[in-house]
Amino acid sequence: MDTLINLFTDPATYRLMTIVILSIFLGIEVISRVPSVLHTPLMSGANAIHGVVIIGAIIVMGQAHTDDYLALTLGFLAVILGTLNVVGGFVVTDRMLEMFSKKKKK
Repeated sequence: MDTLINLFTDPATYRLMTIVILSIFLGIEVISRVPSVLHTPLMSGANAIHGVVIIGAIIVMGQAHTDDYLALTLGFLAVILGTLNVVGGFVVTDRMLEMFSKKKKK
């Protein structure tokens, strides 16, 4: 419990949390300005970039101590959600490409 309290009283943690919160607001603002016609192609490409999230989460899990359950849980959750996002990005891209392919004659 003391480790968790020390985590939230550390000034470096406050700076990092501030950056994360500001980047969330910035991301929401940027995405809301994208026209709906461009939203699907841009998001499918952005979802594929989440491979970086997967690699970062694996690094975090590898550097975490075995008794640091918070880092291990967040890293595992990031790997799962990042993988789902990458797969979803490729599925959306595949569906978009199928829309532009020529129909096969029967």
